[in-house]
Amino acid sequence: MTQWSDYLPFLIPLGVAQFALAIFSVIHVVKHPSYRFGNKALWIVVVLVFQFIGPAVYFLFGRGDEE
Repeated sequence: MTQWSDYLPFLIPLGVAQFALAIFSVIHVVKHPSYRFGNKALWIVVVLVFQFIGPAVYFLFGRGDEE
């Protein structure tokens, strides 16, 4: 049986990357002027609730054209 400490070298960088991606995505949502689907509040919820998938979905489908 493995201990949690065996997975820490993998989990710590994964957690840091997840946190950084969430912060970067929320900052982008707040500063971005337009969206293809939904509004600012919806995208903030999507980015924060669905950690790795939410930011990817936002950058692929939610971000509108720069003006």
